Amino acid sequence: MPRFYCQQPLSVGQPAELPGEVAHHIHVLRLAVGDQVTLFNGGGSEFTAQLAEIGKKHATALVTGESTPAVELAYPVQLAQALPEGTKMDWIIEKAVELGVAAVQPLAARRCVVKLSAERAEKKLAHWEGVIEAASCQSGRTRVAALHAPAEFGAWLAQPDGGQRILLSPRGTDTLAGWARANPAQALTLMVGPEGGFSPEEEDAAIAAGALPLAMGARVLRTETAALAALAILQAHWD
Repeated sequence: MPRFYCQQPLSVGQPAELPGEVAHHIHVLRLAVGDQVTLFNGGGSEFTAQLAEIGKKHATALVTGESTPAVELAYPVQLAQALPEGTKMDWIIEKAVELGVAAVQPLAARRCVVKLSAERAEKKLAHWEGVIEAASCQSGRTRVAALHAPAEFGAWLAQPDGGQRILLSPRGTDTLAGWARANPAQALTLMVGPEGGFSPEEEDAAIAAGALPLAMGARVLRTETAALAALAILQAHWD
């Protein structure tokens, strides 16, 4: 059944005016009045609905049912990802959302090649929000991951964000897998450096601020691989 994100209140028995981009997708999929669709608004539920009207640039649907599938992680994970080169961030965000992250925090670290001006950052955020929404639709999630504005590493480090911060680093003497086996599921933040990793000074500052340095094994992973492998490890032990 086609699944769409609608950022608006949805109630069983009530009609819903669907967003313009959803109406466009309905045309692309050649759906017709009477067809069934699934809607979600990020509130934790999903809704079955029947298409009631389809125009050139708009569509409406009658909401017929509501359910709360258990698809979200019981422990919120934030990904603090240093900005990588090119379109790697698109890939990281898309796959991290599929794997259940609750929030994404882009970081400007010392070794980041990408430098975002205020204008570029605004455009990137709008683009990444679209990536998050599409990945949420595809993966069957009922909530939409929060996306925070890019922050300078030191400034972000000084802000409390709740939960244990995990610094993924080859210098860690313990592994993420070993730590997950020994600890209960909990809220945490995964910190992933850019190409070349966080600088030694950044890692020292993170550890001094309470971050726990953990390794990922004997091999050094690329920045676009590290967070996804970490999320998979956590879910293997905690789910």
